[in-house]
Amino acid sequence: MTGREPGEEYLDGYAEILESVCATRRRLTREERETLRSCGERAAEAGVGLRSLVRAHLAAAQRVRPGLPPAAAEHLLSAVEQAVDAFAEGHERAQLLAVRQEEAARREFIDDLLYGRSDLGRLAERAERFGLLLSHAHAVAVAQGPEPYSDGYEVTRTVESSLAARFGNRRILLTTKDGRLICVAPADEPDVLAHFAKQAYAATGGGRVAVGRPHPGAGGVVHSYEEALNALDLADRMGLDEPVLYAADLLVYPVLTRDRQAMAELVRTVLGPLQEARGGARPLLDTLTAYFDTGCVTAQAARRLSLSVRAMTYRLDRIHRLTGADPADPVQRYTLQTAVIGARLLDWPRQPL
Repeated sequence: MTGREPGEEYLDGYAEILESVCATRRRLTREERETLRSCGERAAEAGVGLRSLVRAHLAAAQRVRPGLPPAAAEHLLSAVEQAVDAFAEGHERAQLLAVRQEEAARREFIDDLLYGRSDLGRLAERAERFGLLLSHAHAVAVAQGPEPYSDGYEVTRTVESSLAARFGNRRILLTTKDGRLICVAPADEPDVLAHFAKQAYAATGGGRVAVGRPHPGAGGVVHSYEEALNALDLADRMGLDEPVLYAADLLVYPVLTRDRQAMAELVRTVLGPLQEARGGARPLLDTLTAYFDTGCVTAQAARRLSLSVRAMTYRLDRIHRLTGADPADPVQRYTLQTAVIGARLLDWPRQPL
């Protein structure tokens, strides 16, 4: 045991500086301030808190005071103030640097995690530092709002605070990437991503959230993340209006587009004749979309398009005459509906096939 108070090992030379400053009633020199800043940096790097260090400074000043002449003692408080200010500046500078280094390491880890650019074994080791056990299965949710978000934004802080209050220190990673909010959670805790989706939707003012399927290992995080991104992209192309999308519910769409050439041929063959209609294919394609989206209920589809039932019926008849396929016939309806989905996925007729 040295008998020193906590933090005193970082005050070497401090008493001598006080004595010199008080004796001459001057301000600290540049060299003295830099010496104290360096001491503050070393203390911060060692993890010593500033409060205990300030107490150590005051205790050391109390021990110096009895040996000072009365006139010099009057200057002690000013000398202590200057010394503590320089020491605290170095302490804060080191802490700021540590925070920036931690942020850089976290950002590098997140980039590697979401893009799978690092050795999986090494990635799993780094993940534990940030609260993830990549040996388990995880799922990823991605929230997209009307504007891009980053770490430190109010929206990000709001969602993060809500997750922390609800789930405490569970192994959850909340971050941002490319202007979107990202939440990585263990697969056996689906309530985490459900809560994230609810809070992100509210915080972003009506954004959209997509949830990937659970997958094991570090590669599973990448897979789930890509599924969530694809779901968001699919929602834009298909005009889906659900606020929360689950990749597991959208698996049929990747299957339909796996053979793009075959899908394009189906759209050309089945829906191509709609281009002969007055106004082109778009109005009739929108008619079919509304009809199928409402469960083939003519009156409901007409309301969605702000049409009368009679006008809606006329359009359906027109589609039947042009394509030869009857939307009301169960067998022919399947072909038409598949072609309509393909048209939306391929952005036809805006994009030529």
